[in-house]
Parts: sequence; structure tokens; C-alpha cells
Amino acid sequence: MYPEEGQGKKRPNRLQRAGEDYLKTILLLQMANGGVRSSDVAKELKVSKASVCNALKRLQARGFLTMDPDKLIRLTGLGRETAQQVMERYFVLKRCLIFMGVDPQIAHEDACRMEHDASPETVERMRHFVLQTDDLA
Repeated sequence: MYPEEGQGKKRPNRLQRAGEDYLKTILLLQMANGGVRSSDVAKELKVSKASVCNALKRLQARGFLTMDPDKLIRLTGLGRETAQQVMERYFVLKRCLIFMGVDPQIAHEDACRMEHDASPETVERMRHFVLQTDDLA
């Protein structure tokens, strides 16, 4: 790999994998339960409450979420948009992998890893491919 291909380069304003996972989890919990507390996130991600507290502070400082006086976590517009983009990448990747014959559980696990690293161009081409295959069904 050549350096200009991304090796060693930081992506400005891009969250790391863990931050994206937190936002996606918060969005899914909000959709399922309405209100979300840090203990809900810890349970879902199988991490300590202290880890969640630290991550939430960092995400709040970057404008991705807020906490109300009752300690309910709320995604900001930026946080919701980011979480939705991660989820969209996941669904496109998983659907494409399943279409190619990958076992659904393995496709889920692989898509969870790939959603953080796949380039926008790759995901867009996969989205186009998936839409074409849907038209054939």
C-alpha cells in the first residue's frame, strides 16, 4: 500500500470505530425504547459503565450527543446523521455479502467490521449493485 492510499493518514472529523459503535447503539436503543441511559449502552455493548461514561463525555464534547437532567442520552442532529450513515453502510454491506452467498451470521459480523473502514465509493457501488439485484428478484 502506498502512503497516499491512507496508510498512516488521519481522517479529519471522523470518529474512530468505537465512537461510531456508540452512536449506532444509542440510535438503535432510542428507536427500540425511546429513552437511553448509559447503563443501557454498557449492557448492549458489553462494556463497563466507566468506559461508557468516558466515551459519552468525548462524544458530547464533539457535539454528537447531549444528556438531559434525567441523564437520558439524546443524539444531536450530527450524532443522528452519523449513526444513520454507519447503519446504512452496515445494511448495504450485509445485504451484498448475503447476496454473494455468505452465511447471514458471518455477513453480520463482517459487515459490523467493514462498516467502519469501507470507502464511500465502495459502499456506493455496493449499494448500486444491491439495488440492481433487488430489481431482478
